Amino acid sequence: MSEERKAFLARVNLARYRGQPQGHYESFFQRANHPARPLAFWIRYTLFSPQAHPEQARGELWAVFFNGETRQHLAVKQEFPVGECSFSTSEFQVQIGNARLGARRLQGAVQAHDRTIAWKLSCSGTADPLLLLPLRLYTARFPAAKSLVGLPLARYQGKLFLNGETVEIADWTGSQNHNWGTRHTDRYAWGQVAGFDTHPDSFLEVATAQLRLGPVWTPPITPLVLRHRGREYALNGLWQSIRARGAVDYFTWRFKSATAQTAIEGTLSAPAQAFVGLQYDNPRRQALPEHQDRRLPRSDQRPGPGHTGDSGDQEPCRL
Repeated sequence: MSEERKAFLARVNLARYRGQPQGHYESFFQRANHPARPLAFWIRYTLFSPQAHPEQARGELWAVFFNGETRQHLAVKQEFPVGECSFSTSEFQVQIGNARLGARRLQGAVQAHDRTIAWKLSCSGTADPLLLLPLRLYTARFPAAKSLVGLPLARYQGKLFLNGETVEIADWTGSQNHNWGTRHTDRYAWGQVAGFDTHPDSFLEVATAQLRLGPVWTPPITPLVLRHRGREYALNGLWQSIRARGAVDYFTWRFKSATAQTAIEGTLSAPAQAFVGLQYDNPRRQALPEHQDRRLPRSDQRPGPGHTGDSGDQEPCRL
């Protein structure tokens, strides 16, 4: 591993926000699935700063609990003035209101109307961070949206409190993730599998994206990284990602990427009732497409999250 890569991996979870006037969003999110039942959680700590108005920056807490048994999902979002928030640029420490997030612990609560989700969780894991993009693109202007996995195959312990009802979290597997940028990708699908039924130590991160350059759309771009049996298959170079195939409709996503030595393909799909809708803002409002989707889908082997749609406003989540 190069010294440059080592240095970058050591700071994957440091905040990138410096009050930049061109607009900025930044999210640290944690997600995990029950070992056997169709249950999952997604908790997101976000900073949002609109273009040309850093004085209007705010913190956001998002939490979703997915219940695939009852199909009764719970989603809550709460906003806070930026003065009540802290995003450290020197260590992995995030605070939004009274909620806190660090390398191994997170606690907090989010409330809106008659809905409340609170959490007190710890996480553990030894996997190295996973980069969905080539290293050089994390400091380049293109793409405007950056994404990585700070801790793949994270194991979560603790408790969730759903409108006062306690849910015990014991060895739920998922990940800790970090993304940031000056604008959301115009149209994209994102998926992750944190352990397959037949290969619980394997981990998949994949996306299919289209960018709008003035009146022109790029072809689908599909970076993919798979860790399997002790090896990492990083099919995420720019030209490789353009050659790869990614086809997305609202509830089904098929992808394939191949080189002379390796071929990886898969399908993520979900029924409509497995989603919740969330509202996203874009730092550059004039470039905001209609909607964005997020899902936590069940893969062919094991539950894992996915995400598909147009960037910006709406985001359904799936289990």
